[in-house]
Amino acid sequence: MKTLTQISLIALLSALPLGATTAAFAKDAKDIVIAVIPKVAVPFFDDCNTGAATAAKTDGVQYQWVVPQNTQGSTQVKILEDLISKKVDGIAISVNEPKSVEAIIKKAMASGIKVLTFDSDSPKSGRSMYIGTSNGAAGQTMGESMAKAIDGKGEVAIVTGQLGAVNLNERIAGIKKALAKYPDIKLVATEGTEDDLAKAVSVDEALFRGHPNLKGIFGVSQVGGPSVAKVLATKEFGAKKDTVKVFAFDDLPDTVKGVKEGFIQGIMVQRPVTMGKLSVDHLLAQINGTETTSADVDTGVTVVDASNLNGYTK
Repeated sequence: MKTLTQISLIALLSALPLGATTAAFAKDAKDIVIAVIPKVAVPFFDDCNTGAATAAKTDGVQYQWVVPQNTQGSTQVKILEDLISKKVDGIAISVNEPKSVEAIIKKAMASGIKVLTFDSDSPKSGRSMYIGTSNGAAGQTMGESMAKAIDGKGEVAIVTGQLGAVNLNERIAGIKKALAKYPDIKLVATEGTEDDLAKAVSVDEALFRGHPNLKGIFGVSQVGGPSVAKVLATKEFGAKKDTVKVFAFDDLPDTVKGVKEGFIQGIMVQRPVTMGKLSVDHLLAQINGTETTSADVDTGVTVVDASNLNGYTK
């Protein structure tokens, strides 16, 4: 037998417009907990944290920044399991290994936690939306920039981070699509670094030794720019500064320095602060039921070189 309270509640729910139930019983902002998980501790994600933390403060919600100690998919799975057990309300994650988190994201969503991805996606996970760069388009821009810099001919190589990362592979696909229009450009290698600077330096050195006619390097993850600038500044490879063109992602201080010193010709600058802010804002809207259908958000990219190094925003 239903109690009077239960009957009253059922009547109230029945009277609400379709889709309004969650919003009608939205939590107070101060009781909402939103967690944001980057790939790993690197400066790019510091900017994401800045945007997310600022939005959380403005929105008045509780905020957690949970940083994995490595780029293994299992590490992010454990973090997600922990957040599910703590019953947080929303999670934004930049995914290291898309397949590894599919089941746990679905579990979180089934338990009532809102989950979206930013920067790097897991498209088959059931997440509500992706917020970040349209990486395929950014890769094409990068490829076209390189083709112009090397006059449409020569050997080039790609230095990436985690080989399974969706965002990085989308950039690589975009680069290849752009280069397909230039039959005299040959892609001779695609190497992973696990987003480790020391490993990236070793990879760059091996590329230069193995491909003495190399004309260009694409650094599609954040260590690509700093590592190749570091190598080109050495005595062994210094002469290649004037013959090898370098295009990188993300405006880390060492990457910007590389542009200033002429080691790097251009940077594809994403908008990490915007990614962080929008992640928190959209999660809050989903938690409150005011955003019931979600489309992916392209935060855009700016091509930065010596000419506009002091005049861009993120």
